[in-house]
Amino acid sequence: MSRNGKINTLLLLLVAALAVLPLALGLGEGKEEPFAGADAQAESAITELKPDYKPWFSPLYEPPSGEVESALFALQAALGAGVLAYYFGVRRGRRQGAAQALAEAAAGPGGQAPAEPAREP
Repeated sequence: MSRNGKINTLLLLLVAALAVLPLALGLGEGKEEPFAGADAQAESAITELKPDYKPWFSPLYEPPSGEVESALFALQAALGAGVLAYYFGVRRGRRQGAAQALAEAAAGPGGQAPAEPAREP
């Protein structure tokens, strides 16, 4: 296995461990929502400290359930990943096209590389 293959395998195992270890170790057990987001945790902390606090803004759309909220978040992440993948694909395609055009220009009008100049003895 090449060096890059070993590094990729190690990184994949590390990501898998980060995903599985909190579940395997039981982190978050005994809580109503063990893996609540930072927004929900901040809201509960604020209401504990100042029960009369009124938010400055209210959400434009409140999803009917946590599942819908999670689905919208996943859709947002997928759209963002798609935009990034498109951008990097276009960048790579332009770079490859420029390299191909440069190679064709160097090959000359006949499509073959120019002959080497004769060397003097």
